[in-house]
Amino acid sequence: MTSLLVAKQYIKKIYGKYEVYLVPLLKFLISFICFLLVNANLGYMNKINNIAIVLVLALMCSFMPSNFVIIVAAALVVAHLYALSLECAIVALAIFLLMFLLYFRFSPKDMLVVVLTPICFWLKIPYVIPISMGLIGTPTSAVSTACGVIVYYLIAYIRQSATTLVSMETEEVTAKFRYLIDGILNNKGMIVTLVAFTATIILVYLLRRLSMDHSWTIAIIAGALVNVMILLVGDLMFDTNVSIAGIIIGTIVSAIIAVVIQFFEFNVDYSRTEKVQFEDDEYYYYVKAVPKVTVATPERKVKQINSQKRTRPSQGVRTVDGRSSTKK
Repeated sequence: MTSLLVAKQYIKKIYGKYEVYLVPLLKFLISFICFLLVNANLGYMNKINNIAIVLVLALMCSFMPSNFVIIVAAALVVAHLYALSLECAIVALAIFLLMFLLYFRFSPKDMLVVVLTPICFWLKIPYVIPISMGLIGTPTSAVSTACGVIVYYLIAYIRQSATTLVSMETEEVTAKFRYLIDGILNNKGMIVTLVAFTATIILVYLLRRLSMDHSWTIAIIAGALVNVMILLVGDLMFDTNVSIAGIIIGTIVSAIIAVVIQFFEFNVDYSRTEKVQFEDDEYYYYVKAVPKVTVATPERKVKQINSQKRTRPSQGVRTVDGRSSTKK
């Protein structure tokens, strides 16, 4: 355990020292992965389905404000959908504009959540998002998480319906709009996921703020169980065709990642808990103080040992007059 704490201190020290370089690098990696996944799942416009374009856009996003990544990703999605169907592009643009209004109104600092939620869906570990945001976020983080969920299901639905949409070119425009809107609004899997993620975020947030011992650990376990329960009940009620094994394994992996987040954000020693009571002219105060677990990072000291200079023994030199003198 001590070695882990030392490693934690080293990581924080390195991040604090090189933050000016690590933050742009992190934004570059997230942007690059996000744009690659958009091209891989859509890819209808050949001009932007290019690794060079992705690299340039990701490099540009690394030096821009964080929210710029969301705007570029939305523009890529709309461009691909425009190459597929004008109606798809219009519907997607309207959804993005509505999400931007909600996102910038309630949780403008949760850029990573909007981008990472679809990425975690494609990595088969989406349940780490609601548990993690319940630990380090606020209930308004449910808005950003919901935006990410909607984006993922929007892309997945259009990708599955691409053949049908292309075959509907000869039909009326209103029929295509109705097909798209009904398919998105009636997506029961998306609705169940939104309910499960929102409930998980709120529950984890409320539990981890309690003053009881091991509140974060209890919040992680309770959030994972509630998430699994809602998804399974939703599958029984609405036949969402989810993988039960995938839900269980994904939730276990997500809980492990949440424990790692807890180690870096809230690592305390409950065995040294102190309860303090004091008062002033108007109130009595009952304070519970739980110390953080910290360890000093060992500092390496290099000790330089200088070799002593050897002095040559004095040699006697006889002078002309017969008296002796020393010569060093």
